[in-house]
Amino acid sequence: MEFHPQPQAGDAKPWAFPAPDRGTLPNGLTVLRCHRPGQQIVAVEINLEAPLDAEPEGLDGVATIMARAFTEGTDKHSAEEFAAELERCGATLDAHADHPGVRVALEVPVSRLPKGLALLADALRAPAFDDSEIKRLVRNRLDEIPHEMANPARRAAKELSRQLFPADVRMSRPRQGTEDTVERIDSTAVRAFYDAHVRPATATVVIVGDLDGTDVDALLADTLGEWTGDTAQPRPAAPITADDTGRVVIVDRPGAVQTQLLIGRVGPDRHDRVWPAQVLGSYCLGGTLTSRLDRVLREEKGYTYGVRSFAQVLRSSADGSGASMLAISGSVDTPNTGPALDDLWTVLRTLAAEGLTDPERDVAVQNLVGVAPLRYETAAAVAGTLADQVEQHLPDDFQGELYKRLAETGTVEATAAAVSAFPQDRLVTVLVGDAAEIAEPVKALGIGEVTVVTA
Repeated sequence: MEFHPQPQAGDAKPWAFPAPDRGTLPNGLTVLRCHRPGQQIVAVEINLEAPLDAEPEGLDGVATIMARAFTEGTDKHSAEEFAAELERCGATLDAHADHPGVRVALEVPVSRLPKGLALLADALRAPAFDDSEIKRLVRNRLDEIPHEMANPARRAAKELSRQLFPADVRMSRPRQGTEDTVERIDSTAVRAFYDAHVRPATATVVIVGDLDGTDVDALLADTLGEWTGDTAQPRPAAPITADDTGRVVIVDRPGAVQTQLLIGRVGPDRHDRVWPAQVLGSYCLGGTLTSRLDRVLREEKGYTYGVRSFAQVLRSSADGSGASMLAISGSVDTPNTGPALDDLWTVLRTLAAEGLTDPERDVAVQNLVGVAPLRYETAAAVAGTLADQVEQHLPDDFQGELYKRLAETGTVEATAAAVSAFPQDRLVTVLVGDAAEIAEPVKALGIGEVTVVTA
């Protein structure tokens, strides 16, 4: 039998994270564009400086309702008409709110880019905020909350934020609001928040795709360039404070067959020099199936399907007032909650005592740096990262420089960063599970005072 010759790999091509061109429209809107040959689906990301801590007292969630309402009609189209127009040009438009601000994302074929940008501009320039649509969005959000509270991972995240941050700080409360705050939101509140915080002078648009033959300047002038608004002073950002005194909080779920683990604290953001080493060290600890946590808790002991360590930027600022959430998350079967935590702490102690190995560091670098060309294969991935850099006040070449620094980071430096990120006595542990089954075994570990709260 004669087989077709096996395809062979070609020569590796040099790759670097794409650099954008930066400019500003007359209305003050900052523009980042990035030409990516062959990317016929253009990705557009808008950063709006409307952070969650700008929400009025008692109206947590109004930023989320406003973001969702951007797709629910304009001064030219009703909600149904707007959706139909998006569909006709093969576009998707999504928006969400988070601590740094509101993000609006458009994806559209390059051949329909003029129409897509026109719809995006209408949504930002003159959103309808119709009473009936806002009421529907509020009802939808109220319906989501019980489901989130029933989700162990979401419940653990809410509890960890509540434990870490002071009660009067917005980060201590759910990003999308609570039942009490959301039900107070109406179209008047949404319009007031929009008028106070949404304007081109404090916004940035990122456009990524195959822009060859497209007069981007003319398109922007005719669409987003028509968006007007006054200027505003940058909002002062108060330093983030957190209480990471080592302790355990059990959110009681009687009868739960699994325990959701979320162990965390607040650490430095991407402006800190330790960030590359912290990324590398955290990846060695729990970034993939070959990490230390998975090797012990999954492969050797069979407690879990997977445990991950990660750093999530909460708010970033060049003045040092930013912070990230450093966390370890996963789930284990209820009877083995105590042993799993004991083994997890043993992994942390061993890491501090013996450090990482050179092979661990090499595999992590290969995974983090080597797969970057695949990770950024789509225009949306590039646009999202560029928008993240804008949101976090980072230079345009940050991601490219990060990969260089990851490749240069040694094993000792990565070890020190991982140990500093997860100190054994400065971790807040949240367990969502059956308190009657897990409380005593956890107390016996001596990893901190144990408190039980109701679900």
